[in-house]
Amino acid sequence: QVQLVESGGGLVQAGGSLRLSCTASGRTFTDYAMAWFRQASGKEREFVAAISRIGVNRRYTESVKGRFTISRDDAESTLYLQMNRLEPEDTAVYYCAARPTENVIATRTSPMYDYWGQGTQVTVSS
Repeated sequence: QVQLVESGGGLVQAGGSLRLSCTASGRTFTDYAMAWFRQASGKEREFVAAISRIGVNRRYTESVKGRFTISRDDAESTLYLQMNRLEPEDTAVYYCAARPTENVIATRTSPMYDYWGQGTQVTVSS
């Protein structure tokens, strides 16, 4: 089992940047593919970005391509999401998620992730 704790959220103006972190504890971090999801008020949770074990593969939802970058530091057991050129539509609670796996697939499918953090709020003002 793995425990996930997100940090780095906050209030930022449109066009600004934030970097989210997700620190994992418990089982070996390299056993997990990781992802970021978000949920805006009144909306369903949606996929943002995923990274495979050992960072071989990445994928992003279309709306964040070219603005967000997902990365992982396996030595520090930490997942990151660098968010640039933020837009008001990016306002949401951001969650990191972990999926134990032996492959190097970066999946966007929420039910495939077994472990979730508590979330961190990102608010982008216009």
